[in-house]
Amino acid sequence: MWQRIQTLYLAISLALTAVLLFGTAYTLTSPEGLVRVKYLALQRPWFGILLGIQAFGQALALVVFRSRILQMRLSVLFAIVALGMQAWLAWMYFSFEGPVFSWTAVLPFVITVLDFLAARGCFQDQLMVESAYRIRERRKRKRR
Repeated sequence: MWQRIQTLYLAISLALTAVLLFGTAYTLTSPEGLVRVKYLALQRPWFGILLGIQAFGQALALVVFRSRILQMRLSVLFAIVALGMQAWLAWMYFSFEGPVFSWTAVLPFVITVLDFLAARGCFQDQLMVESAYRIRERRKRKRR
């Protein structure tokens, strides 16, 4: 399980999702420069729900390593979900003037890249297995 690169990509992606789930996404400041409120991702219900689904899906993709097709599909699905979260954060950044975003605001983009890399690794493994299967079948036919 851990010897495959896509498993490492998914594990790092899951860890970054946990950081985003429990980290500060942005801070609102008053005109005097004082910090008013630090908003955690869990205080925004839809963002918290999306992050919870994202974490569950990535954990599921991490443990279904025997089914490469399912792992690949889950990776692509949750890469798209992470891209949607990044789009939501970008919309908040450009539409509101008050919030100051922290470094965790770019984590959904990093998660998207890692999930797509994991999907590519699953696809390459599947191609390798199918190729080995064809070689074995060809050898069987020659022996007959």
